[in-house]
Amino acid sequence: MASRIAVGDLARAVNEAMSEYRDLTEQALKSAVTEVAKETKDIAKEKSPTLSGRYKKGWATKKTDNASGQISITVYNRNRPGLTHLLEKGHAKRGGGRVSGIPHIAPAEEYAVEELEARLRRELS
Repeated sequence: MASRIAVGDLARAVNEAMSEYRDLTEQALKSAVTEVAKETKDIAKEKSPTLSGRYKKGWATKKTDNASGQISITVYNRNRPGLTHLLEKGHAKRGGGRVSGIPHIAPAEEYAVEELEARLRRELS
């Protein structure tokens, strides 16, 4: 049942409702971003090439919050950051020829984009 609001209190009531919606939206966004980042890291780790295992084990996430409440999570390789591009895209060999790339970052990124959008739509509807 809807409650009655005096005409003079309408602006305050609308502001309170919008503030509550903003808080719920921020909470849903932060939890979805955190969960999807962890899953993205796991996918990158799973699909990473393994020679010694050091590169594969190096996948990590870094969370950054700023003063305005925005959240940013970076998935990166802390052990061998310089190898990510070479292994993903391939590289030239010393004696000539090329080594083909092993796509392991692009599939994880595609998953993250699609899954984050889907989760946000589910949670906010």
